[in-house]
Amino acid sequence: MVNESVTRASWCLTKRVLPQHTDHGGVMWHGAYVGWLEEARVEALSQTGYPYEKMAAGGLEMPVVQLQIRYREALMLGDEVALKSVCGAPRGVRWPWSTRFMKGDVCVAEASVELVLLSVRPARRVLRRPPEAVLEAFRTLAEGPKQPR
Repeated sequence: MVNESVTRASWCLTKRVLPQHTDHGGVMWHGAYVGWLEEARVEALSQTGYPYEKMAAGGLEMPVVQLQIRYREALMLGDEVALKSVCGAPRGVRWPWSTRFMKGDVCVAEASVELVLLSVRPARRVLRRPPEAVLEAFRTLAEGPKQPR
């Protein structure tokens, strides 16, 4: 699943498990992980200078076409978690992401997500040749942040 080098710099987003993320027992609900994955990708993209809002305003979207999550340990109400994400090189039209959910030094979950770039105007179609600004943003994402987090 997550097979990127552990020495590669990751994009990092820190979250805290809040009541709305949990079931009645205080355990983080599995669907909340998906929202955090999207938040981590959008936040990383914004740090490239090409925020998702700009992409959407240009008639582009990036839907998820594959998602896999491996849960290793339950997250509980109040836990602080660092999402450490790596954007891989494109595979054809697919843009892969790998994310580790870290509670301290412990990996409590791992996820792999594949997205495709769509033009939504005038009609929905997969873009095999992304605009240069998008390619540049994804090159930056694949390189990782300038300073390891």
